Amino acid sequence: MGGAGISSAIEKHGFATRWVQVWLAAAAMVGTLPGRTQGLGLITEPLLKSLRIGRAHYAELNLWATLIGALFAIGVGRLIDRIGSRLVVTGLVLSLGVITLAMSGVAGIAALAVWLTLTRGVGQGALSVASQALVGKWFSRRLGSAMAAFSIILSIGFMAAFPIVGAIVQKSGWRTAWADIGWALAIGLAPLCWLAIRSTPEQAGLAPDDLTVGDTGSGSNAFTLLQALRTPAFWAIGFCSSAYGLIASGIGLFNENILSERGIAAEVYYGTLVIT
Repeated sequence: MGGAGISSAIEKHGFATRWVQVWLAAAAMVGTLPGRTQGLGLITEPLLKSLRIGRAHYAELNLWATLIGALFAIGVGRLIDRIGSRLVVTGLVLSLGVITLAMSGVAGIAALAVWLTLTRGVGQGALSVASQALVGKWFSRRLGSAMAAFSIILSIGFMAAFPIVGAIVQKSGWRTAWADIGWALAIGLAPLCWLAIRSTPEQAGLAPDDLTVGDTGSGSNAFTLLQALRTPAFWAIGFCSSAYGLIASGIGLFNENILSERGIAAEVYYGTLVIT
């Protein structure tokens, strides 16, 4: 009975530890808000007024920031394999916090271009990859369930974040809102990630959730990067997701203005973000 009780306790601990990683991964994804188009859309109007930038110029800045920022995602997986998710996710969250704080104090277009590119690269690019990879490091057999939970948790997180940030923007201005996000990432989420994230189950003294006796853990459907690039499915999915992203980003960045031209208040705009 004693041995069974110990085994049961270990099993429960392992279950809890695995799902803590999912929660932290989702929290890290929510933390990418200042680098995402919908997040930036919350501050577009006051930012344009503050820095006296035209919409076309700001749209061009965002285009290049997004394209350059996408390059930051390259190599994140390899870096995680070398030094672990704990260090990578914590470092990226802390970096995004510092970058967001710096962006809250910009006074010119040149500085805005630099910090905007870095928020895109570190937030929407690198941290998005790292947060999803954390789930993949901890789950294989139950990866579908884990990713479903991850998606639900991050959706709830964004649903809470959009109206909160929007309210701060309306009450105290975009700079205060961005500074608050920066501090929350740097002194809130980053330490939590460092304390609670473990790069792999083995690092926490647990067995992978997919391995059985005689199982190597390798799937017959695994592809290398070059093999994936040679499949039509890769390009079909890539093209469709890129086309959607192009349209959604263009609308999302200026959504408040699009709606205000039709007599819809900013509060309604924040509500639509929660729903979508």
